[in-house]
Amino acid sequence: MKRLLRNLLRSNVVQRALGVLAAEYLRFVWLTTKFEFEPPDVYERVVPIQPAILAFWHGQHFMTPFIKNRKEYKAKVLISKHRDGEFNAIAAERLGIETIRGSGDHGGAFHRKGGVGAFREMVQALAEGWNIATTADVPKRARVAGLGVVMLARESGRPILPFAMVTSRYIRLKNWDSSTINLPFGRGAVVGIDAVEVPPDADAETMERLRLQVETYLNEATRLAYAKVGRPEGALG
Repeated sequence: MKRLLRNLLRSNVVQRALGVLAAEYLRFVWLTTKFEFEPPDVYERVVPIQPAILAFWHGQHFMTPFIKNRKEYKAKVLISKHRDGEFNAIAAERLGIETIRGSGDHGGAFHRKGGVGAFREMVQALAEGWNIATTADVPKRARVAGLGVVMLARESGRPILPFAMVTSRYIRLKNWDSSTINLPFGRGAVVGIDAVEVPPDADAETMERLRLQVETYLNEATRLAYAKVGRPEGALG
């Protein structure tokens, strides 16, 4: 029975149905949530430095497709090739975000789960003027930024824009990344701190310093975002 259920959930029909339902639910949350942006002129600031690498913590990723709420902002998102990523990819594409499939960072081991191909595709997309959205943390190690996003910035010459996107109403899952399922009819906040630039000749010491800077900015953005929606305890999960 368990095998039958597992195979059913993996089927293309079910995965597509789940992806469509997820996309429309998230659209409903977006439309019923009053979002505040910090800084308020974030779009005006971002335009001159596009294309950019938009980095966020895993577990805060469900609402991120809506940060691209203007047609002139082209974006692609990195989504795992794991079977659990399939309906996420379908949902993202339904919400107008193109996808790149593969692993973003396994401690720098890009050869795992299609990482090399995905990395090259992201570099190429940035060169073609696409913004790239990706989680910054190492899989199974929440709130620990990996070197992957820093390596992408060094290779592409594009800035990293760390940000947090949260809502006041949510359900927090008890999984490795403490994923939040955003709920409608609340307040929302999108908070960025500052861009992180990576020199093309950055050595190991510089890369580690900038990795820590991305991690610090993401934690601070998360803390400020939850404070703005009246849920400061949310940043601790």
